[in-house]
Amino acid sequence: MSVSAALLLSLTVASPDPALSSSSYEELDAPVEWQLESQGPRWSVPIVHTGALFFGMRGVEAYLWPDPFAVSRPSVWLSNYRAAYSQPPIFELDRRPFEWDRDHWTINVIGHGLLGSELYFRPRHCGADWLPSFVFAASASAVWEYAFEANGVRPSGLDLAYTPIAGILLGEVRYVVHRAASRVGNPALRGILRALVDPFGELERAAGAPC
Repeated sequence: MSVSAALLLSLTVASPDPALSSSSYEELDAPVEWQLESQGPRWSVPIVHTGALFFGMRGVEAYLWPDPFAVSRPSVWLSNYRAAYSQPPIFELDRRPFEWDRDHWTINVIGHGLLGSELYFRPRHCGADWLPSFVFAASASAVWEYAFEANGVRPSGLDLAYTPIAGILLGEVRYVVHRAASRVGNPALRGILRALVDPFGELERAAGAPC
């Protein structure tokens, strides 16, 4: 083998794989959840997370407002479900703003705003783009209204619309802030910031969730 051929061979072996661009190397050094995002959405995590969240919320409702949410008679459930699926959602414009479903405005604006952000943020953080995350939040909101709450009260037209809209606005802010927090160099500060932005997610990841 000539000197020039040996030199060419050594350069070929030592040179980086062209399939790995500079952005690919940055991705390899990125936090684990960023690498997961690049592999495509992990829908199992948002689905399980949302199911656990809904069951927990339903239990809290039954404790705080036993009438109607703690009523367990099958006849009452059937009657309420029948009303939910045969009548339009509650939306009474003669009431005060953001109380059109007969709930206090704090429950609707703050409570459902935070719920929407959680429904949107979880798939977004697990690799989904903004539109699938929004569709997931809207679909989950409908499941909450028509499956989990409908045995106690009729669905709320305000909640069906406001929850996913507030979700994409607040959830996208959380997504951007969480990614910025992941770039903080100090591990302790990084962990605190991430926990503030995504407390449920940090607990789930500590328990083994992939995103």
